[in-house]
Amino acid sequence: MKIAVTGKGGVGKTTLSAILARLYAQQGKGVLTADVDPDANLGAALGFTQEEIDSITPISRMTDLIAERTGATKETFGKFFRINPRVDDIPDRFSLEKHGVKLLVMGTVDNAGSGCVCPENVMIKRILSHLVLRRDEVVIMDMEAGLEHLARGTTDFVDRFIVVIEPGERSIQTYRKVKSLAQELGVNRVSVVANKIRSEADREFVSQRIPESELLGFISYNDDTAEADRCGLSPFDRSPKTVEEIRQIQARLEEDK
Repeated sequence: MKIAVTGKGGVGKTTLSAILARLYAQQGKGVLTADVDPDANLGAALGFTQEEIDSITPISRMTDLIAERTGATKETFGKFFRINPRVDDIPDRFSLEKHGVKLLVMGTVDNAGSGCVCPENVMIKRILSHLVLRRDEVVIMDMEAGLEHLARGTTDFVDRFIVVIEPGERSIQTYRKVKSLAQELGVNRVSVVANKIRSEADREFVSQRIPESELLGFISYNDDTAEADRCGLSPFDRSPKTVEEIRQIQARLEEDK
């Protein structure tokens, strides 16, 4: 199972990604997560300590590794380099594991002055392609609100794109944008999870705007989840109601794959 989770900032996509990962690991499956969000906080949601998180160097900041694999030198960096660097060893070498879940932090790329085609971006895209095409475990990617890091050939092998939304028009607009981007890549497997549901009115708001065939389920607003986030703890360990709701979403994912 290969899943890409996206949505605008603060909607809860990291919570969904982390709990899905812990659920799959609890079931005895190998799980690898990739934090592709510029506001990287998947580690805390998975249950890593702050000390462990601080020990992680994002792939995009591994200048020596990127130079070695792409052939980019100080003189040629951003101009001439290999676009198909070897990356097969990177997930196991540079990921941390806890609770049966591996975490790989991709980091962000400052494209100022170099455009979007640069060694760092090439490495990130190549690694994501490897995770989707070559790895045989469950792969869950916590993305930013877009699919720019996924190439056309990669998307064919992603089992599901999940857009996490809140019951509000701006969140609905993000879903429509992601769906449009996915269609441009030839992807039609776009589903929605509605988070922070407080009332039946919230459910109706979402149900009226999202086709039933695309709606995987609802996650209720939960003070336990919010408290876990404030404390830097995993919601999997602090919010049994949220875990159960996401367990039902996972069951539907398995039915529909």
